[in-house]
Amino acid sequence: MPKSVKEKSAVKPLLKYIRPYRSLLITSLVFAVISVALTLYAPILMGYGIDKIIAEKQVDFEGIVPILIKLGIIVVLTGIAQWLMNLCTNKITYYTVRDIRADAFAKLQKLPLKYIDGHPHGDIISRIITDIEQVSDGLLMGFAQLFTGLVTIIGTVGFMLSINVKIALIVIIITPLSLFVARFIAQNTFSLFKKQSEARGEMTSLVEEMVGNQKIVKAFSYEDEAEKRFEETNLKLKKVGVKAVFFSSLTNPCTRFVNGIVYSAVAIIGAFSVGGAFTVGQLNCFLTYANQYTKPFNEISGVITELQSAFASARRVFDIIDQPAEPDDATDAVELTSVDGTLEAHDVNFSYNPDVPLIENLNLSVKSGQRIAIVGPTGCGKTTIINLLMRFYDVNSGKIVMSGVPIKDCTRNSMRSMYGMVLQDTWLKTGTIRENIAYGNPDATLEEVIAAAKSAHCHGFIKRLPKGYETIISGDGGSLSQGQKQLLCIARVMLTLPPMLILDEATSSIDTRTEIIIQRTFNEMMKGRTSFIIAHRLSTIKNADCILVMDAGHIVEQGTHRELMAKGGFYAKLYNSQFNA
Repeated sequence: MPKSVKEKSAVKPLLKYIRPYRSLLITSLVFAVISVALTLYAPILMGYGIDKIIAEKQVDFEGIVPILIKLGIIVVLTGIAQWLMNLCTNKITYYTVRDIRADAFAKLQKLPLKYIDGHPHGDIISRIITDIEQVSDGLLMGFAQLFTGLVTIIGTVGFMLSINVKIALIVIIITPLSLFVARFIAQNTFSLFKKQSEARGEMTSLVEEMVGNQKIVKAFSYEDEAEKRFEETNLKLKKVGVKAVFFSSLTNPCTRFVNGIVYSAVAIIGAFSVGGAFTVGQLNCFLTYANQYTKPFNEISGVITELQSAFASARRVFDIIDQPAEPDDATDAVELTSVDGTLEAHDVNFSYNPDVPLIENLNLSVKSGQRIAIVGPTGCGKTTIINLLMRFYDVNSGKIVMSGVPIKDCTRNSMRSMYGMVLQDTWLKTGTIRENIAYGNPDATLEEVIAAAKSAHCHGFIKRLPKGYETIISGDGGSLSQGQKQLLCIARVMLTLPPMLILDEATSSIDTRTEIIIQRTFNEMMKGRTSFIIAHRLSTIKNADCILVMDAGHIVEQGTHRELMAKGGFYAKLYNSQFNA
């Protein structure tokens, strides 16, 4: 069965993952040969048995009994061989899929943030879970049926030639017509299955979006529109799915038609050949072989359908694995163990899209222990600066220097470990409260975790939980409020207390009373630490040592709150707009 270019691009990587388990593959093939050989020997014995029944009252019972015993032994041995073959093929499949899934997930950890931001998360999840499961189903069917099918075809051809060459040639010549049918259909189904996988990814992305934001959906009475979008995506999936299955399913009736012709030809020609050396028992044996010979061709439609779908899904997974990873740190990269908190940016330029300028000619000088607030309208580049400081994105030109060392010359992990981040969007992992707080320091003692929680003012509500610090929460925080989840994220940073801090609207989901307490805690935490604060509520950054006012990727003003208000410029307008709105 020839493969398209896209199929080959999926098959080659699959073979690479299967190669380490070739010993299991060989073992499976051996058991397949044994199973098929025993299965093919059974019709010979049955033919002998039929020939022992000559006519009424002329049955050779003494000759039939040993044949029946041999048939019983063959049945048992065939069952054992098939079980061992399936055991091997299952292991190959699951080991292969395990390795693919592990490599795909590992690659996600190494991909630039640009890739993650540029693809719907639901589609990525669909590739890692749904598409890989489809690959597993395809490999299972492929191994199980292709192995036995191949051996069956070879074995039956050999046995048929040994019985009657003329009839065997008729079977061999006519049956391959079904392969041409399968080939034609296979060439036209891969693209349809690829579209089906893509539509399935869109469906996963939409469902994740709607379920994850169900409160917003209900608040804005978006249910009808959500159902409409779902129906449109579902209809698209249905259309491509029906087309793919329809065309692939044509293979089965076509191959069965060809196989029916083969069986009829064997029966007619064999009937006229009975007599002399060619007995009735041999004819029965030949008909059984003809049926077994055509069976793999009958099953080819199911195999092709699954393999086409598996190849299409594998291609989507390998698209992730084949993505260029974030460049490795240079061999001479500096391993930062400590910093003095100074940071400079020299003529930094950056844009997500080359055609849309964002950060242009950014220059910045931050002294040790300073509190730098970054403010400005939405889309001005505040979060982008944080992405550049953390080296989630590399600058297009210019350089950023931390403690006298360009961050491009530092190892990413050591440089990022110098920061503690509290973001507007909270993130918790499935696990205990203690594990979530100790995420950045897994070796922290319970006493250290409790001290961090007290500093973040979340010890009180943690104690009220069913199992306190050992309470297990899900990734979305379960029954915890948004404010409580934020407090846990703050406690996480307080446990590690790195020399530099990034606070991105860190108190946006906390009530006013708690915010005042947290701000006091932040003030203590920020003493002696260089801190970058992104804030939309400008009243929270009045005490910052320096406020950077951004607009359209440029720092248009900088200074203290008092200096900027006295200037009466862009910052003053932003500040006053909070009260005039």
